[in-house]
Amino acid sequence: MLHQYRVRNPEEVYFVTFTIVDWVDIFTRPAYKQLIIESLNYCQQHKGLEVYGYCLMTNHLHLLISAKHPATLPDIIRDFKKHTSKE
Repeated sequence: MLHQYRVRNPEEVYFVTFTIVDWVDIFTRPAYKQLIIESLNYCQQHKGLEVYGYCLMTNHLHLLISAKHPATLPDIIRDFKKHTSKE
């Protein structure tokens, strides 16, 4: 099930958290940490994502982010989650 993210003001910075199902500690593995970093970099370079800060924990990710116009934050988040979950 995909969630719709509510972005009330597209020019604001948002704090978002992504968690792993059942809080499994998958980010203890370097390959998975690298996947997240590469995906964030890709979204910054090609999708209009602005990252102001992040904290990658063993089983979740915190981000301070916004989107550059005309990109929308819900679309970027959808694409990011879709890509990383498949990988």
